[in-house]
Amino acid sequence: MKKLKIDLLCKIILILSILYTFYITKNLIYHTNYQEGEITLIGKIINITHSSDKTDLIIKSKEKIKVTYYVNIDYKLGDYIKVNGNLTKPYNNTIFNLFNYNKYLLSNKIYYILKADNIIKIKDNKNILYEIKNNIYERIDKLKSKDYVKTFILGDKQDLSDEILSSYQQNGVSHLLAISGMHISLLVVILSKILKKFKYSYFIISIFLIFYAFLTNFTPSVLRAVFLYYFKKIDKKNLILLIASFMLFYNPYYIYNVGFLFSFVISFYLIYFGNLTNKFNNYFVKLFITSIICFIASIPIMINNFYYINIMSPLINVLFVPFISLIIFPLSLLTLIFPILDNILLFLLNIMESLTLLCNNFNINLIMAKIPFYLFIIYYIIITFIFIKPKYFYVLIIILVIHNNIKYFNKNSYLTILDVGQGDSILLEIKDKNILIDTGGNMFSDYNIAQNKLIPYFKSLGIKKLNYLILTHGDYDHMGNAKYIIENFKVEKVIFNCGEFNELETDLIKVLDEKKIPYYSCIKELNIDNNKLYFLQTKEYDNENDNSNVIYTELSGYNFMFMGDASSTTEKEIIDKYNLPDIDVLKVGHHGSRTSSSIEFINEINPEYSIISVGKNNRYEHPNKEVLDALEESKIYRTDQNGSIMFKINNNKLKIETCSP
Repeated sequence: MKKLKIDLLCKIILILSILYTFYITKNLIYHTNYQEGEITLIGKIINITHSSDKTDLIIKSKEKIKVTYYVNIDYKLGDYIKVNGNLTKPYNNTIFNLFNYNKYLLSNKIYYILKADNIIKIKDNKNILYEIKNNIYERIDKLKSKDYVKTFILGDKQDLSDEILSSYQQNGVSHLLAISGMHISLLVVILSKILKKFKYSYFIISIFLIFYAFLTNFTPSVLRAVFLYYFKKIDKKNLILLIASFMLFYNPYYIYNVGFLFSFVISFYLIYFGNLTNKFNNYFVKLFITSIICFIASIPIMINNFYYINIMSPLINVLFVPFISLIIFPLSLLTLIFPILDNILLFLLNIMESLTLLCNNFNINLIMAKIPFYLFIIYYIIITFIFIKPKYFYVLIIILVIHNNIKYFNKNSYLTILDVGQGDSILLEIKDKNILIDTGGNMFSDYNIAQNKLIPYFKSLGIKKLNYLILTHGDYDHMGNAKYIIENFKVEKVIFNCGEFNELETDLIKVLDEKKIPYYSCIKELNIDNNKLYFLQTKEYDNENDNSNVIYTELSGYNFMFMGDASSTTEKEIIDKYNLPDIDVLKVGHHGSRTSSSIEFINEINPEYSIISVGKNNRYEHPNKEVLDALEESKIYRTDQNGSIMFKINNNKLKIETCSP
């Protein structure tokens, strides 16, 4: 009876923590000592990240502040610095469903970003703990295998290449790179054996684990593992609930931390249903069943953060878990102590990297659309039921098959003008058909819009392919990322504009020929599921902008028009040639430049909504005031102010959503 009461109390505490978390995060409640604007503050460096052209710091002043300084500085952890700069709140994501940096920082109790104008060191580190951590970093930096030793010992993955990190993630083994219960358990086993005859071994190990949590910046997975060790006499089923509850009471924004979710959800299911492996004696069979439990438990988290699941990951984990836990991690520890082992570790790490790249060729990734919170909960109700009654495993398979093909059940039409900075990219979804108009592209930056924004967004909607990629014209800010999309996402057909192909278009055509993807230019119309896209500009001019594809379509009684970069010259040709109706949604030409959107054209089409795709604080000072004045009778949306803008047609009604920064 007493145990039942304790079990019930723990569940009540968990429910209260979830309700508290929902209330705090929904209302964005948090306490801060600062406000936006110019500021000078003094703080202690608690984290440093270097890149080619800048230094990112986290400093502890009255609260933690993220500092970005576009100078490489040689300061150390624990140093006190004086910083001058502009304090701002982090932006939210400006494309629906994608990673929200603001929420991620909130999960680390960071509420502001400081763009530093200058930094002065005012005091060297005197803290013995930071001194030890600095020395460990310096010792690791001398190793050839430093990238992985930092990863496995300190949980610092900043030096691993994006390609390799992506490879581990796609294989479903990236959790092995995070400091977690596996690492803590191994450390405890090693220390227990060393101190087995020592009277105060538990106390010493406890102190060491606190220090190790400090070394790894108190990540949620480490804190969970440390608390599980400290209170190991408490029933694990209740303890995991209590630890999760108290951490959420401490910081409700942990709910936005993927590491926190993976760590606690997977641990919960292993603790509650780990006995499913008891009937097996073979180590690898047990490991495979454990991998299955972890995989199933992580499915909703994978779906809502990465928009796919790899059904091969349980098998791949059987290969990687013993290799990393029994060989790589212990050898990383030994290499830190005995650098003479560095070459051996490096050799094994090269094998591991080759292995993960090889496994990528055998992955079976299922693209899964992001799900709302209530479906997230329903998923876990079903998963829990299946673990209790494994014979109903087929139910989960059916649900996953339906989820994987969810786009085929779509009966609505969507138009989304995506925030790609100073450029254009528009996704048109007509039932289960997907058309991308332009890809965006920034020729002054290495940032890949297609890799980081477009393709993840497609996947978050459950889109597996683009039926058409329409390129309005050959300017980089409209098709600069087309080649990457063609090479990394399924595209059935490509449409070019009228006029001669420029160098960028010719380069893309070579890739299309290699992949045997058909392409067309200067077409007049396109049939999509009983809907027609009309290409109004078929005259050849001597410049790319006026050769832009100008597209008109009607969906469920609403009229849409996309102007590319067409100038007032093209606009006049179009209104002289066609008897256009009033336009409900206009994608304004040339980012609001004064060369487009003449008053005559705007008066002729009378747009109800006007969308300007434009970069924040762009060098061209788009949109032009004359254009804004011309559109004053229209409701204006701008990607620099409103983020991405979605028009949803449901039951013949037009609904508008924005993804504001």
